[in-house]
Amino acid sequence: MERGIVVGSADNIWLRPERAARGPAPGYDRDTLAAAGMALADAHGLAAVTMRAVADALGAGPASLYRYVATREELVELMVDRAHSGIRHPQPGGDWLEDLLDLARESRRVTLAHPWLLDATATRTPLGPNTIAYLECALGALSGLQVPSRTKLEAIAVLSAVVAGLARTEINQARAGRTLPQWQQAQAAYLTHVATSGRHPHLAAAFAAQGTDDDEPVEHLFDRIVTGVLTGLLRPDAG
Repeated sequence: MERGIVVGSADNIWLRPERAARGPAPGYDRDTLAAAGMALADAHGLAAVTMRAVADALGAGPASLYRYVATREELVELMVDRAHSGIRHPQPGGDWLEDLLDLARESRRVTLAHPWLLDATATRTPLGPNTIAYLECALGALSGLQVPSRTKLEAIAVLSAVVAGLARTEINQARAGRTLPQWQQAQAAYLTHVATSGRHPHLAAAFAAQGTDDDEPVEHLFDRIVTGVLTGLLRPDAG
């Protein structure tokens, strides 16, 4: 059966029109496919999202989906961008750090709501319209900061990686029945024990005055780590 994606068309799905200029009107659209894929991924994980499973959810034949996407990877790209549409872009407040922190909090919220995003973006971040809008918002927050553009872009990339890493740990620990601060305290307790052997003097020094706080809210821990990363990367003499 001939598929709806024309050979020789743009490799990037965002550079192709949603529907061909000629031919019968499609029964669905990209957003419908993305919504069906997201529902499957939210319920059962990213591995559950197959062309057949999405087609079954829509009551369609698997071959019909190829009128909209060329591959499963393109379907996942649509899903990622649809999920990113849920990231609220705070209005600039004039403080670049607080503005980026607000954006990072939003990214964390959406990632925790859709844990499959971590797998979908593990090796690359699809650059759909909503992801581009996130990048534009982040750059807007940094527009008045006197550091090179390269440094800003690198800092935003690192910020995304940090948010993803913290969210992954938070999700994994929640599945294990404990909070991220509790996991961090357990790690610190183990390293403190290791440091007492005398074979790791620098580790011992680092943990000598280390306090433990089971009650630190995860939001405070998130803000503290993200703030430290951003202020380190975006100091005025950075780059």
